[in-house]
Amino acid sequence: MVSVRKGLLQFLFAGSFMKRWNDKHRSMDLVEVDKQAHKMMVAWMLYELNSEGLAEAEKLALGLEIVEGGLFEYLYRLVITDIKPPVFYKIKANPAHYRQLTDWVLDQLEPRVRELGDGFWQRLTAYLAVPEGDSPARRILDAAHLYASGWEYSLIKRDNPWDDELLDIESSFTGGLARFADLRGVTDLADGLFAGRKTPLGHFGRLLGQLRFQTRWSQTPRIPETSVLGHMFLVAAYGYFFSLAVGACPARRLNNFFAGLVHDMPELLTRDIISPVKQSVSTLGDMIKEYEERELERRVFSVLKRGGYAGLAERLSYLLGMEVGSEFYESIRDETGKASRVTPADLDGRCNLDAFDPKDGELLKVCDSLAAFIEAYTALRNGITSDQLQQAVWRLRNKYSPVVLFGRVHIGALLADFD
Repeated sequence: MVSVRKGLLQFLFAGSFMKRWNDKHRSMDLVEVDKQAHKMMVAWMLYELNSEGLAEAEKLALGLEIVEGGLFEYLYRLVITDIKPPVFYKIKANPAHYRQLTDWVLDQLEPRVRELGDGFWQRLTAYLAVPEGDSPARRILDAAHLYASGWEYSLIKRDNPWDDELLDIESSFTGGLARFADLRGVTDLADGLFAGRKTPLGHFGRLLGQLRFQTRWSQTPRIPETSVLGHMFLVAAYGYFFSLAVGACPARRLNNFFAGLVHDMPELLTRDIISPVKQSVSTLGDMIKEYEERELERRVFSVLKRGGYAGLAERLSYLLGMEVGSEFYESIRDETGKASRVTPADLDGRCNLDAFDPKDGELLKVCDSLAAFIEAYTALRNGITSDQLQQAVWRLRNKYSPVVLFGRVHIGALLADFD
């Protein structure tokens, strides 16, 4: 039986503390969970673009390998923490050293992830046993990693003019991405990042990266501060693990991860508006949603469509729940691609099949709230006294104390583990 525990949720959140580029001068903190979010968003783009024409079963298998590979790499990174990349690359180049390090990493991970099931553990150990690979999934993840890290580099480049490592660092990104030029979308992304060209995917990739500038709970002091970008990754990871726990079919697991990964993307246009503000005026929520949809069409969907990426825009629209009215509504698609809303009971029953392309709503909303709970809970445990944080913890505990997802995952019991 698959179980999601407090320790795993908190461990995933630990990436909010992990500083990146901390041997360089930075105008803002860059943290691991933000980088992972950006990486997996780019991996989603490359997956959609490079799986066109594949049989459905083959496409689904590739998507799951990308998602789980990204999660495995993040878990590994959380354990090894601050090993500088050139040092880690040397370790990877020595099979004996890499095996010793990985055995130790697996020892640290096992108590946290083993309850996700033997299958997940076996896939994790098999993936981490091989330091590098040339499978389509690994290549997509490697290209996405280089893009996301290169995007961070572009933020600090001007702040470190004296640093004699910069030229080597930049060439590692440009040269690295050049190795993946055969993947559709990589050249478009790279040109938008390093060549300064205005490309559709480059525009989209930059917009997604900007979500790291948007701080959640912006009027409430917290340790650590978290961004909208990092929050989206946490919701995606929680969504995937809860999908395993409720017995979701493979397509549903995949959709839940990617839907969680983009669910707050409209906040590019409105910023992070907290629920009490949205609920303070009866029509405010509808007004905000109307504005978000109009701006999404203008700044994202239309740009992708004009640039030849209509399929990507359509897929993003489905993940955001545009046709059914909310990203937090259960939905399926028919053979023509038309989306429709279904009940949670139908999603867990007759529609829990890959052919329906199912996507959860309530489950993702629970994961969204759990991520907010952990942000508030952690800040309080770190000594921040705030009425807003205390009220949020109290409100979420009360709201979810009776909730049991599909009769399998008791959210109240999970929250009760947080003292």
